[in-house]
Amino acid sequence: MRLLFIFIVLIFASCSHPKYKDPHLLIETKFGDIEVELYPDKAPKSVAAFLSYVDSGFYKNSSFYRVLKEEDQPSASFKSELIQGGIWQTNYKRGISLHGIPHEPTSQTGILHKDGTISLARTKPGTAGSEFFICVGDQPAYDYGGDANPDGQGFAAFGKVIKGMDIVKKIHQQPDYEESFDQPIEIFNIKRL
Repeated sequence: MRLLFIFIVLIFASCSHPKYKDPHLLIETKFGDIEVELYPDKAPKSVAAFLSYVDSGFYKNSSFYRVLKEEDQPSASFKSELIQGGIWQTNYKRGISLHGIPHEPTSQTGILHKDGTISLARTKPGTAGSEFFICVGDQPAYDYGGDANPDGQGFAAFGKVIKGMDIVKKIHQQPDYEESFDQPIEIFNIKRL
């Protein structure tokens, strides 16, 4: 009887604590899964918005559709490597209906665009929505003060790939034309772990 009581207490104790300190997500693709850790203490607005999209099922049957490879970029420009995904091609109307997320620059968050960093795509500050990208290699041009955007505000990094960077690189190497994959890479879903 005492052993049963101890077992029940241990089960309840393990259920009352989250598995991770910070939220973890699984990006499920045909090439395999990518596990991402998010940093709400550093980028609260970006993380809250992204998690709300995940919880609403926005990323079911979405895709990675854009790719930047060094060899495809003009020689006069800075070089960057990344894969970009979201609902732009699979649910455009929903994507444009979203309100912009307040911009959290890297000068504020301290999350730099290193290998495996996940960040929000945008045009002007405050226009980020459901679209995101994952850096392949270090990409300092996407940080505050970098050359990737004319306004110099950089992009809003909010997490990092902690498992599956080999999958990111495999996706990155898929056939492309200019900045688009020949065939978008399906994201079956993004879900919390």
